[in-house]
Amino acid sequence: MYRIRFHGRGGQGMKTASRILGTALFQCGYQVQDAPRYGAERRGAPMFAFVRAASAQILERGIISAPDLVLVADDSLVGIPAAGVTGGLRADTVLAIASNLDAETWQHRLHISNPVVILPGVDSGDDDAHIPDTSAQCAGAAAALLGVVSRDALTEAVREETATFGAGAVKANLETALAAFDAVGDQAGSVVEGAAHDVASSVRPDWVDLSAETSAVAAPNIYAALTSVQVRTGLWRTLRPVLEMDKCKKCHWVCGSYCPDGVIAVDDDGYPEIDYEHCKGCMICVAQCPAHALVAAAEEEHQTAHLSAHQSAKGEGS
Repeated sequence: MYRIRFHGRGGQGMKTASRILGTALFQCGYQVQDAPRYGAERRGAPMFAFVRAASAQILERGIISAPDLVLVADDSLVGIPAAGVTGGLRADTVLAIASNLDAETWQHRLHISNPVVILPGVDSGDDDAHIPDTSAQCAGAAAALLGVVSRDALTEAVREETATFGAGAVKANLETALAAFDAVGDQAGSVVEGAAHDVASSVRPDWVDLSAETSAVAAPNIYAALTSVQVRTGLWRTLRPVLEMDKCKKCHWVCGSYCPDGVIAVDDDGYPEIDYEHCKGCMICVAQCPAHALVAAAEEEHQTAHLSAHQSAKGEGS
């Protein structure tokens, strides 16, 4: 059985990538599973999607813990433990990364000897606002690396899965997918099909008991328009970006442009100002800051320090 994981950020199309590859494999005669995994809507936050493909009925369920192929659409995810990019890698697992660094650098950084494939870049043209066709790139590269998907099957899968995006998007995605398919063609078939899991030796996971609020409190319905500002998405955050002003070069157009939710403004002195009420903690600004003036801080530690300061101030006031 082939087991493939796609890692990216919300909005980069990893769900679409898994569907394109799954459809292509199905057209080539395989039994297929494909599904994404992510929490609440979090554009810019780490997420992944997976594909299983086998010539016989697939009885496995759940996430893929021992992948044969891992594709990474955003190399800044590799250093985030919660993203789980390197989780379960075997010695022969192929790691394909969209990156400006070479394969040897990644092998050295990760202390691995796994085959590493650098995905070709996606050209955004002269339009800085254009979102690259990352999903098609990853799907096309995966199809080639597996070595069992024909070019015609990939073409038909891209057309089927992107048909609702419009003719222009279908054409662009198809060009990107086929370019990636051809670019890694010399490594076609480098992915080794994984062995079947021994169900008898599987360990049942521990039960986790989570307390829950009533639905009226946890999931209120909002019917009015233009209410997104009232949704405090900053409550989802586990890490927060913190500005070290002595390092800041005031190039706010970098962090401000990369922020997927537009929560970085500019104060009167030209420094970036983060709206923590709505910052989801995706850390893209931290990854993109050229001066390394934005650093990641644990939200729990910040909240503890904030509470201590509040209690001290309250004690002094009394």
